[in-house]
Amino acid sequence: MDFLFQPWHWFVSGFLIALTMLILLLMGKRFGMSSNLRTFCAACGAGKASAFFRFDWKSDQWNLLVVFGAMLGGFVASYYLSASEMPAISEDTKASLSSIQVSVDNKYLPVELFSISTLSDIKTIVILVIGGLLVGFGARYAGGCTSGHAISGLSNLQLPSLIAVIGFFIGGLVMVHLLFPLIF
Repeated sequence: MDFLFQPWHWFVSGFLIALTMLILLLMGKRFGMSSNLRTFCAACGAGKASAFFRFDWKSDQWNLLVVFGAMLGGFVASYYLSASEMPAISEDTKASLSSIQVSVDNKYLPVELFSISTLSDIKTIVILVIGGLLVGFGARYAGGCTSGHAISGLSNLQLPSLIAVIGFFIGGLVMVHLLFPLIF
């Protein structure tokens, strides 16, 4: 059981992702999480309100299992397969977090960022709403989400996915190094 509680090396998940993508490619399927929202909305009848949701959602219903599996897997890993101690992080990271008043003693979810009490702050609510709109707009504008482009699109050697992934990385760097320090 100790093997399950330890952080796994990156090549284990890399191999499993590659194997999954090979199977999906052989089956003629595409992977992506944001497309599940469209499939779910279409299954619930949103096609009556918008032409965007009028498509054969039953051919993509298998992908809804991916969402269920991700939620179930996250729950099982969090509650049953997690070690009690936080993995080691560098002193520079600890100093950087401390400089923005984020504790390093909160494991993966600092209470300064992930607690019900943070939702009482109007600034936090505004950031969540704007961030959600930007992510939703970005996923729609880019024709897919980070997982769809980075995993499925790149494995299919699609140039638009490469451009989207480069944009995701640039956006992440801008957020972490420029915007996040301004917020805190």
